[in-house]
Amino acid sequence: MEVLVHGKANLEMAIRTFRKKTQREGVVKEARRRKAHEKPSEKIKRRIDESRARRKKARNGEFVF
Repeated sequence: MEVLVHGKANLEMAIRTFRKKTQREGVVKEARRRKAHEKPSEKIKRRIDESRARRKKARNGEFVF
């Protein structure tokens, strides 16, 4: 992941851009998930919930990558 910074004035903008990129890619969410052991039943439930969210977005016409 790369964020370009041009001068000191754009540093705040670069930090904001970096946070948005990491959030979009799910980096923070994945790190929190991996922080502790996940029981198999919780893993199945999480995958089902993620699948439901993807299908809901697809029905609403949002693009899911």
